Amino acid sequence: MQTEHVVRTFVEYFQERGHRRVAGSTLLPPPGDPVLFTTSGMHPLTPHLEGRPHPLGRRLVNTQRCLRTTDLDEVGDTTHLTVFEMLGTWSLGDYEGPQSLDWGYGLLTEGLGVDPGRLHATVFGGDDRTGPDLSSLELWQGLGVPVELTVEDNWWSNGPTGPCGPDSEIFLWTGDTPPRSTPTHDDRWVEVWNHVMMRHRRLDDGSLVPLPQRNVDTGLGLERLAALLQGRTSVFDCDVFAPWRRLVPTLWPLDEPSLRLVHDHLRSAVVVIGDGVRPAHTGRGYVLRRLVRRVLTLLWRGERSRSLGDLPDELLRHTLDHFRQDVDPDKVRRILLEEEGRFAGLLRRGRQVLARPRFRGPLGDGDFRYLHDTHGLPRDLVMSLRPE
Repeated sequence: MQTEHVVRTFVEYFQERGHRRVAGSTLLPPPGDPVLFTTSGMHPLTPHLEGRPHPLGRRLVNTQRCLRTTDLDEVGDTTHLTVFEMLGTWSLGDYEGPQSLDWGYGLLTEGLGVDPGRLHATVFGGDDRTGPDLSSLELWQGLGVPVELTVEDNWWSNGPTGPCGPDSEIFLWTGDTPPRSTPTHDDRWVEVWNHVMMRHRRLDDGSLVPLPQRNVDTGLGLERLAALLQGRTSVFDCDVFAPWRRLVPTLWPLDEPSLRLVHDHLRSAVVVIGDGVRPAHTGRGYVLRRLVRRVLTLLWRGERSRSLGDLPDELLRHTLDHFRQDVDPDKVRRILLEEEGRFAGLLRRGRQVLARPRFRGPLGDGDFRYLHDTHGLPRDLVMSLRPE
C-alpha cells in the first residue's frame, strides 16, 4: 500500500464518520506558540482544544508536516525522522476515548488490512493524582487486543503546565516470530498510533483541574505506518524514500546509518527551506544550519570534494512536491550551496585558530566559550576539528 493510498484511506474513513478535513499548515507554528516548529497536528488547533469553537465543527481530521529537533540524535535508527507527516483526528468535546480507539482498531484491521494478532495496546494504569483509564482498558479487552498498563508512558502533557491526560498507544508487531512479551519489554513492538484523552489542565503547583471540554487528540506517523504496511523494517525503506535510496548511494557511497542521516537531514532541510526558513545563528535558522552542516561533516569525512551541488534535481522536486510546496528547486539548491560555502570557510578558519599553541592541549570551558563567542566555533565543531 503506497503512502498516498494510506493517506486517502485514513482521511476518507474518518470523513465517513463525520470528521471534516482541516488543511495542514506549514512547519512554522501560529503566532504566540513558543515552539520553533510545528511538532504535531495539535499545535495549530490548541485554541480549539481549550474551548474555542472550530469553524468546521467538533470532529476533525488532517495531515500535518512536523519537525522534531528532540529526535535529531535518534536519526539513523529505523523509526525516527526529523521532518515527517502526522495523520491526526480530533474530538473537540464530542465523543470520548473508547469511541476513538474503536474506530482506530477498525481502520487498522479493516481499512488497512492489519492482522489483529499483530496488535498490542498500552493504557494508563493510574497514579496518586488520578485513577486508571478503565474505559480504554475495557474497550481493548472487549476487542480481544492484549493490553499493558503503564503510568509515565501513558500520560500525555504538552509541558510542565497546560492540557494533559491519559493516553492509549497502539503497537504493531514487527518480529518474525509470534510475540511473547509486551511493548515495554520488547522493542519489536513499534508504536504506530497514540490516542490522548485530553481531559485535564496541570497548574503551576502540579494539581489537575478539568478542562472546559473533554477532547480526544490522536496522532499517527505516516512514514512509520507506511513502512510497516509495506513490510519494511525501516522508515527509510518505505516508498517516499525510494528516489533517495536509488540516487544517493551512487553519488556518495556510504554505510547504511550514514545514508539514513543524509537522506533524513537533506530531505528535512529542503522542506524547512520550502517553508521559508533561511540558515542563521539562532532559532529556526540554526536548526536548518545544523541539519546541513551535519550532512557536510559526514560527507567531507570521506571525500572533501563532495558537494551538495551534486544533489539530483529529481530529489529536490520529489520532496517539494510530496510536501505540497510551491518553491523553485533551483532556489533551494542555491541556499544549500551558500550554506556549504559558509561552512567551508568556517572550517578553514577553525583549523587555523586551533593550530595556535594555546589550543594544542586539553580545552576547558573558558576555551570553548572563547572559541564560540570570538570565532563562531561551537563545541561539537571544535571537537571534530581537533586531532584524535
